[in-house]
Amino acid sequence: MKKEILDPMDHMLGDFFGHRPARPAALGPSLDVIERDDEVVVRAALPGVSKDDLEVSVSGTLLTLRGGAKAKKKEEEGEYYRAEIPHGPFERTLALPAEVDESKARAAMKDGMLELTLPKLDKAKRRRIRID
Repeated sequence: MKKEILDPMDHMLGDFFGHRPARPAALGPSLDVIERDDEVVVRAALPGVSKDDLEVSVSGTLLTLRGGAKAKKKEEEGEYYRAEIPHGPFERTLALPAEVDESKARAAMKDGMLELTLPKLDKAKRRRIRID
């Protein structure tokens, strides 16, 4: 959902229930997608997700991230006022801005951030057209 839609809903529900609800975890991880001349870079915020619990796949122009963060088993005294830390399974598929070469894709994960570098196929590379 778009932020413009969620914010008024958050305020309306917050007024009714006396607190602001978290955004649904079903939306999956937050992403940045950067298109460069020769590659597409995707960064995903995946706090609490280990690389062993993550599956990344590319098919044509579709990228799918599938995995999950394990819930921490910790007993808390009192009632939760707000619970926003995501846990549990997720799956997110998005369209990439260009076709990429899956065989040359690189992935690195550090401090809960996944960075994918996806080289574009030659036919998908951006080219400038000179005007005569």
